[in-house]
Amino acid sequence: MNAHYPVHSHSIEGFSIVDAKYPDVRMKRNAVNALQCIFDKIGCTDQIVAVSGHRSLAEQVEIYNGSMRDNGRSFTEKYVALPNHSEHHTGLAIDLGLKQEVIDFIRPEFPYDGICNKFRKTAPYYGFVERYQSDKEDITGIAHEPWHFRYVGHPHSEVMDKEHLSFEEYIEYIRNFTYNKEHLRISGNAGKEIEIFFVPCHTERVEITIPEHSIYQVSGNNVDGFIVTILR
Repeated sequence: MNAHYPVHSHSIEGFSIVDAKYPDVRMKRNAVNALQCIFDKIGCTDQIVAVSGHRSLAEQVEIYNGSMRDNGRSFTEKYVALPNHSEHHTGLAIDLGLKQEVIDFIRPEFPYDGICNKFRKTAPYYGFVERYQSDKEDITGIAHEPWHFRYVGHPHSEVMDKEHLSFEEYIEYIRNFTYNKEHLRISGNAGKEIEIFFVPCHTERVEITIPEHSIYQVSGNNVDGFIVTILR
Protein backbone atom coordinates (compact mmCIF):
# COMPACT_ATOMS: atom_id res chain seq x y z
CA MET A 1 0.00 0.00 0.00
CA ASN A 2 1.24 3.47 -0.90
CA ALA A 3 0.06 6.74 -2.44
CA HIS A 4 -0.83 4.92 -5.69
CA TYR A 5 -2.83 2.04 -4.19
CA PRO A 6 -5.43 2.73 -1.48
CA VAL A 7 -6.62 0.35 1.21
CA HIS A 8 -9.58 -1.79 0.12
CA SER A 9 -10.94 -2.70 3.55
CA HIS A 10 -11.25 -0.97 6.91
CA SER A 11 -12.38 -4.05 8.81
CA ILE A 12 -10.96 -4.41 12.34
CA GLU A 13 -11.87 -8.08 12.68
CA GLY A 14 -9.16 -10.14 14.38
CA PHE A 15 -7.38 -7.18 15.98
CA SER A 16 -5.62 -7.30 19.38
CA ILE A 17 -4.07 -4.83 21.81
CA VAL A 18 -0.30 -4.60 21.33
CA ASP A 19 0.49 -3.75 24.96
CA ALA A 20 -1.93 -3.69 27.89
CA LYS A 21 -0.32 -0.45 29.08
CA TYR A 22 -1.43 1.24 25.84
CA PRO A 23 -4.91 -0.18 25.10
CA ASP A 24 -5.53 2.18 22.17
CA VAL A 25 -2.67 0.67 20.13
CA ARG A 26 -3.98 -2.32 18.18
CA MET A 27 -2.82 -4.51 15.29
CA LYS A 28 -3.93 -7.71 13.62
CA ARG A 29 -3.51 -10.66 15.94
CA ASN A 30 -0.79 -12.42 13.92
CA ALA A 31 1.26 -9.21 13.83
CA VAL A 32 0.82 -8.69 17.58
CA ASN A 33 1.97 -12.26 18.25
CA ALA A 34 5.08 -11.80 16.11
CA LEU A 35 5.86 -8.43 17.70
CA GLN A 36 5.57 -9.95 21.16
CA CYS A 37 8.03 -12.68 20.13
CA ILE A 38 10.58 -10.00 19.23
CA PHE A 39 10.01 -8.15 22.50
CA ASP A 40 10.45 -11.39 24.45
CA LYS A 41 13.54 -12.35 22.46
CA ILE A 42 15.44 -9.11 23.11
CA GLY A 43 13.83 -8.18 26.45
CA CYS A 44 12.76 -4.66 25.49
CA THR A 45 9.30 -4.26 27.01
CA ASP A 46 10.50 -1.53 29.40
CA GLN A 47 12.58 0.29 26.78
CA ILE A 48 10.49 0.42 23.61
CA VAL A 49 7.00 1.90 23.41
CA ALA A 50 4.25 1.06 20.90
CA VAL A 51 3.32 4.56 19.71
CA SER A 52 0.79 4.02 16.92
CA GLY A 53 -0.81 0.92 15.43
CA HIS A 54 -4.08 0.65 13.55
CA ARG A 55 -5.73 3.93 12.57
CA SER A 56 -9.26 4.41 11.32
CA LEU A 57 -9.88 6.60 8.30
CA ALA A 58 -11.23 9.33 10.59
CA GLU A 59 -8.08 9.19 12.75
CA GLN A 60 -5.80 9.48 9.72
CA VAL A 61 -7.80 12.44 8.43
CA GLU A 62 -7.39 14.14 11.82
CA ILE A 63 -3.64 13.41 11.94
CA TYR A 64 -3.12 14.57 8.35
CA ASN A 65 -5.09 17.78 8.74
CA GLY A 66 -3.45 18.50 12.09
CA SER A 67 0.02 18.08 10.61
CA MET A 68 -0.86 20.28 7.65
CA ARG A 69 -1.97 22.96 10.10
CA ASP A 70 0.93 22.64 12.55
CA ASN A 71 3.84 21.52 10.34
CA GLY A 72 2.97 22.61 6.81
CA ARG A 73 2.58 20.80 3.52
CA SER A 74 6.26 19.91 2.93
CA PHE A 75 6.65 18.13 6.28
CA THR A 76 3.25 16.43 6.07
CA GLU A 77 3.78 15.03 2.59
CA LYS A 78 7.09 13.51 3.74
CA TYR A 79 5.93 11.90 6.97
CA VAL A 80 2.14 11.52 6.95
CA ALA A 81 0.35 9.28 4.46
CA LEU A 82 -2.80 10.45 2.76
CA PRO A 83 -6.01 9.22 4.39
CA ASN A 84 -7.06 5.90 2.86
CA HIS A 85 -3.44 5.31 1.79
CA SER A 86 -1.81 4.78 5.19
CA GLU A 87 -0.37 1.38 6.11
CA HIS A 88 -1.78 1.98 9.58
CA HIS A 89 -5.25 1.29 8.14
CA THR A 90 -4.23 -2.35 7.56
CA GLY A 91 -3.41 -3.20 11.17
CA LEU A 92 -0.04 -4.51 9.99
CA ALA A 93 2.05 -1.38 10.67
CA ILE A 94 3.44 -0.13 13.96
CA ASP A 95 5.33 3.01 14.97
CA LEU A 96 7.75 2.34 17.82
CA GLY A 97 9.62 4.75 20.02
CA LEU A 98 12.38 4.72 22.58
CA LYS A 99 10.70 5.08 25.98
CA GLN A 100 11.05 8.70 27.10
CA GLU A 101 9.07 11.23 29.10
CA VAL A 102 8.03 13.01 25.90
CA ILE A 103 7.48 11.06 22.65
CA ASP A 104 6.84 12.70 19.29
CA PHE A 105 3.71 10.98 17.92
CA ILE A 106 4.59 11.59 14.26
CA ARG A 107 8.36 11.08 14.48
CA PRO A 108 9.23 9.06 17.61
CA GLU A 109 12.90 8.56 18.33
CA PHE A 110 14.12 5.10 17.27
CA PRO A 111 17.92 5.29 16.79
CA TYR A 112 20.32 2.95 15.02
CA ASP A 113 22.03 1.83 18.20
CA GLY A 114 21.23 0.16 21.50
CA ILE A 115 17.98 -1.70 22.06
CA CYS A 116 16.26 -0.05 19.07
CA ASN A 117 18.83 -1.38 16.63
CA LYS A 118 18.68 -4.77 18.34
CA PHE A 119 14.96 -4.77 17.58
CA ARG A 120 15.64 -3.69 13.99
CA LYS A 121 18.11 -6.53 13.39
CA THR A 122 15.87 -9.16 15.03
CA ALA A 123 12.60 -8.08 13.37
CA PRO A 124 13.08 -9.82 9.96
CA TYR A 125 13.30 -13.24 11.63
CA TYR A 126 9.76 -12.73 12.93
CA GLY A 127 8.12 -11.17 9.88
CA PHE A 128 8.73 -7.43 10.42
CA VAL A 129 10.73 -5.02 8.25
CA GLU A 130 11.71 -1.39 8.52
CA ARG A 131 9.28 -0.06 5.93
CA TYR A 132 10.69 3.33 4.90
CA GLN A 133 14.46 3.13 4.48
CA SER A 134 16.79 6.09 3.98
CA ASP A 135 17.71 5.26 0.38
CA LYS A 136 14.25 4.25 -0.86
CA GLU A 137 12.33 7.55 -0.69
CA ASP A 138 11.90 7.80 -4.46
CA ILE A 139 10.35 4.33 -4.49
CA THR A 140 8.15 4.44 -1.38
CA GLY A 141 7.13 8.09 -1.69
CA ILE A 142 7.71 8.52 2.07
CA ALA A 143 10.73 10.04 3.81
CA HIS A 144 13.02 7.91 5.94
CA GLU A 145 11.09 6.62 8.98
CA PRO A 146 13.33 4.51 11.24
CA TRP A 147 10.43 4.07 13.69
CA HIS A 148 7.89 2.55 11.25
CA PHE A 149 7.78 -1.23 10.91
CA ARG A 150 5.51 -3.35 8.74
CA TYR A 151 4.52 -6.97 9.28
CA VAL A 152 4.93 -8.78 5.95
CA GLY A 153 5.31 -12.27 7.37
CA HIS A 154 8.18 -14.74 7.29
CA PRO A 155 10.07 -15.63 5.08
CA HIS A 156 9.21 -12.53 3.03
CA SER A 157 10.77 -10.31 5.67
CA GLU A 158 14.07 -12.19 5.52
CA VAL A 159 14.18 -12.01 1.71
CA MET A 160 13.50 -8.27 1.81
CA ASP A 161 16.18 -7.74 4.44
CA LYS A 162 18.79 -9.91 2.73
CA GLU A 163 18.23 -8.34 -0.69
CA HIS A 164 17.73 -4.83 0.75
CA LEU A 165 14.35 -4.46 -0.95
CA SER A 166 11.56 -2.07 -0.13
CA PHE A 167 8.06 -3.51 -0.04
CA GLU A 168 7.38 -2.06 -3.51
CA GLU A 169 10.56 -3.62 -4.87
CA TYR A 170 9.73 -6.97 -3.30
CA ILE A 171 6.29 -7.01 -4.95
CA GLU A 172 8.01 -6.49 -8.31
CA TYR A 173 10.73 -9.03 -7.52
CA ILE A 174 8.20 -11.79 -6.80
CA ARG A 175 6.66 -11.27 -10.25
CA ASN A 176 9.75 -13.07 -11.61
CA PHE A 177 8.52 -16.28 -9.95
CA THR A 178 5.15 -17.23 -11.39
CA TYR A 179 2.94 -20.27 -10.81
CA ASN A 180 3.76 -21.99 -14.12
CA LYS A 181 7.47 -21.15 -14.08
CA GLU A 182 10.36 -21.23 -11.65
CA HIS A 183 9.47 -20.59 -8.01
CA LEU A 184 11.57 -18.78 -5.44
CA ARG A 185 12.92 -21.51 -3.15
CA ILE A 186 14.31 -20.93 0.33
CA SER A 187 15.78 -23.42 2.79
CA GLY A 188 13.92 -23.29 6.08
CA ASN A 189 14.54 -24.77 9.50
CA ALA A 190 14.72 -28.54 10.11
CA GLY A 191 15.26 -29.31 6.43
CA LYS A 192 12.03 -27.64 5.33
CA GLU A 193 11.81 -26.00 1.92
CA ILE A 194 9.79 -22.86 1.30
CA GLU A 195 8.39 -21.96 -2.12
CA ILE A 196 7.11 -18.53 -3.08
CA PHE A 197 5.42 -17.61 -6.35
CA PHE A 198 3.10 -15.03 -7.87
CA VAL A 199 -0.33 -15.69 -9.33
CA PRO A 200 -1.68 -12.83 -11.48
CA CYS A 201 -5.41 -12.26 -11.22
CA HIS A 202 -7.33 -10.44 -13.92
CA THR A 203 -10.59 -12.35 -13.58
CA GLU A 204 -13.01 -13.17 -10.76
CA ARG A 205 -11.76 -16.76 -10.47
CA VAL A 206 -8.25 -18.22 -10.57
CA GLU A 207 -7.42 -21.86 -9.83
CA ILE A 208 -4.04 -23.31 -8.84
CA THR A 209 -2.96 -26.65 -7.39
CA ILE A 210 -1.18 -26.85 -4.03
CA PRO A 211 0.81 -30.01 -3.15
CA GLU A 212 -0.94 -32.29 -0.68
CA HIS A 213 0.12 -32.22 2.98
CA SER A 214 1.63 -28.75 2.56
CA ILE A 215 1.18 -25.71 4.76
CA TYR A 216 0.48 -22.68 2.61
CA GLN A 217 -0.53 -19.04 2.74
CA VAL A 218 -2.14 -16.87 0.05
CA SER A 219 -1.83 -13.09 0.28
CA GLY A 220 -3.15 -10.46 -2.11
CA ASN A 221 -0.59 -7.90 -3.28
CA ASN A 222 -3.22 -5.10 -3.30
CA VAL A 223 -2.56 -4.52 -7.01
CA ASP A 224 -3.17 -7.36 -9.44
CA GLY A 225 -2.61 -10.79 -7.96
CA PHE A 226 -1.62 -13.10 -5.12
CA ILE A 227 1.62 -14.21 -3.51
CA VAL A 228 1.56 -17.88 -2.53
CA THR A 229 3.91 -19.28 0.09
CA ILE A 230 4.22 -23.06 0.53
CA LEU A 231 6.08 -24.85 3.32
CA ARG A 232 6.99 -28.37 2.30
